[in-house]
Amino acid sequence: MVAAPTAEQIAGARAALADLDPALERALAQTPVFDWRLRTGGFEGLFRMIVEQQVSVASAAAIWARVVQGLEGEVTPEKVLATEIEALRGLGLSIQKATYGHEIARAHADGRIDFDHLERLSDEEAVERLVAIKGVGKWTAETFLMFCEGRRDVFPAGDIALQEAIRWADGAPSRPREKDAYARAEMWRPHRSVAAHLLWGWYGAVKRGEVVLEEGPPFNPASRARETRKHPE
Repeated sequence: MVAAPTAEQIAGARAALADLDPALERALAQTPVFDWRLRTGGFEGLFRMIVEQQVSVASAAAIWARVVQGLEGEVTPEKVLATEIEALRGLGLSIQKATYGHEIARAHADGRIDFDHLERLSDEEAVERLVAIKGVGKWTAETFLMFCEGRRDVFPAGDIALQEAIRWADGAPSRPREKDAYARAEMWRPHRSVAAHLLWGWYGAVKRGEVVLEEGPPFNPASRARETRKHPE
């Protein structure tokens, strides 16, 4: 697993983003220093992401604790494949999530994906391999690479919170569609993962009432193009 960026590297990325995109000024000013959200990687990390989706934080923690206990502390492809779907359901998983757990474990066992050496693949190749597994969508693949592999230039543009934060930054009337959010994030290379952390932090602060959002000026594509040309690196 790739190590998470240090505090100094995150600070450097934030400074670079401020230079690359003035529209992030409010987000940068209103979002304090943050740590990288590094999680357990490999098969266990991806399986846990599937298990925790669409449930509350408290429920996710409780279900995962039951899964770990039920698997006797061995959350491996071999152990999951050796556990029947019904037994996994007995640990609190839906039949869909239990099935996806088997699918991910089988993909590793069959050699369709190698969690032990996933870091050898580019971001694009890794996403392609991951989404080829039944039950793993693009958002899951991208957030896995960010949180479980420490990859620094991934942007899960399908995330609604990120889309909304982009809207705030640009003073736009509506959230960008996924493809437009990907395009919008291009100018943040090679710091797109830090940009995502920043926008998530800003979104959370606004939703918790810690920051009062003041809409910025409307997004001007022509102006943004000129700004981009000033910083070709």
